[in-house]
Amino acid sequence: MISDQPSDSSDPEEARLIRDPEQLFRKDESEEEEEGKDVRSRPSSPESRHDNSQTQGSSRPESAADGGAPSAGFRTSSVRESLFSWLRNRSVRRGPFVDPVRDNFRTMTRLYSSMSPTTDSMNLSTQTHGAVFNLEYSPDGSVLTVACEQTEVLLFDPVSSRHIKTLVEAHEDCVNNIRFLDNRLFATCSDDTTIALWDLRKLNSKVCSLHGHASWVKNIEYDTHTRLLVTSGFDGNVITWDTNRFTEDGCPHKKFFHTRYLMRMRLTPDCSKMLISTSSGYLLILHDLDLTQSLEVGSYRILRARRAPLSTEGSSTGSRTSGSRHGNDSKAHPHREGLSPRNSLEVLTPEIPGERDRGNCITSLQLHPKGWATLLRCSSNMDDQEWTCVYEFQEGAPPRLPVSPRGSLRLTHYIEEANVGRGYIKELCFSPDGRLICSPYGYGVRLLAFDEHCAELEECVPERTALLREVRSIYSHSDVVLTSKFSPTHCQLASGCLSGRVALYQPHF
Repeated sequence: MISDQPSDSSDPEEARLIRDPEQLFRKDESEEEEEGKDVRSRPSSPESRHDNSQTQGSSRPESAADGGAPSAGFRTSSVRESLFSWLRNRSVRRGPFVDPVRDNFRTMTRLYSSMSPTTDSMNLSTQTHGAVFNLEYSPDGSVLTVACEQTEVLLFDPVSSRHIKTLVEAHEDCVNNIRFLDNRLFATCSDDTTIALWDLRKLNSKVCSLHGHASWVKNIEYDTHTRLLVTSGFDGNVITWDTNRFTEDGCPHKKFFHTRYLMRMRLTPDCSKMLISTSSGYLLILHDLDLTQSLEVGSYRILRARRAPLSTEGSSTGSRTSGSRHGNDSKAHPHREGLSPRNSLEVLTPEIPGERDRGNCITSLQLHPKGWATLLRCSSNMDDQEWTCVYEFQEGAPPRLPVSPRGSLRLTHYIEEANVGRGYIKELCFSPDGRLICSPYGYGVRLLAFDEHCAELEECVPERTALLREVRSIYSHSDVVLTSKFSPTHCQLASGCLSGRVALYQPHF
């Protein structure tokens, strides 16, 4: 799990890419206050008006066309409409009265701020199995799986903290990653270059073993649309496996993509994009993803893109070079002639605070649950600094340059990390609602938010790069924390450390 990939210091092209800062135009709060004043200026007892109108008789109301003033019935109708409009605005719109969304923010802030280690965490010890490299909950939150350094996988009940099962010798080398395909089937990958499929209903043996990588396998993704398993490893290969046709002997597979210095690979929640991070500081984005096609690339060097520093205003100071994006032409896919090509490739160098003139390594890569942003853990090329950074996807934003990039990134939030345990990869994560980030921080974890209200990212995108807000820091380990994971169904968090202990955190009142 140590990042020992060689750096790309020999490559002469070290200028950074430019990004356009996206400004979020939202309704002015003063307008909302004015609306509130208008509502408060209305009579406070519309019911009394309705009663009075009934005492005026049931004669036909005079219309303005008849030269008369509006009748009581007309006024009653107006009052009713105004009242219902006021109630509707009070319930569903942001205003000075009731804002359920903001109330929810305050509730979530209080919950996450009270997170503390559970007493049962002491039972989740894997010290005999080596370091904890990865944690994964089942989609229904009923099982917590632990990937261990010493070839084993452990399963726990996260609610009762009860040990369920140990998969002895799940692999022949350390287990790096676990991925659930559904509530019962999950996959594991290892430094023994293999992937294994497991069924929770029959854990005495593997469903099958998959062979195809030539080096350590570090990442597993799953396309729910095509039912293709996608894996990546330090051999630089991204391989797809057809789980529709798996047998005891394995699955049909093919190499989808190859690049040097590959570290992590992720699919967006809608499986429309693939993001790949490298130890040389580059982020590759495959747009309009089609996993049934293979993307052949002759050399990593032809994918290089020049980069230029950002101004202090956070805006672009130049334009991208024409080599910042490479894609298949329409001839490769005749059925899409006239449309954007599938699997078109964009190469970016995300801006790292304090590292504008030096290279860096992207060690951990996660995606926002709603696909709005990417979360990176980056270290300097000297390995003396470490940051957690959030980049907003700018796809669909109004173009500001003559040639607008297809899906450029903008650094919206960041924070410097403790940089304890140099050389080890620290896996961070989003909460299921995307409002919080859990980041391994020395011998504990930090809960980070985009603002003081734990708001969603789309509600608080800053005009300039901002610092992440620390909600809570929790120190519960005796060694460096390497991984963290939120439960998808419970207000619970898990973390694992180098000495092999798993800690669970829940709200404590």
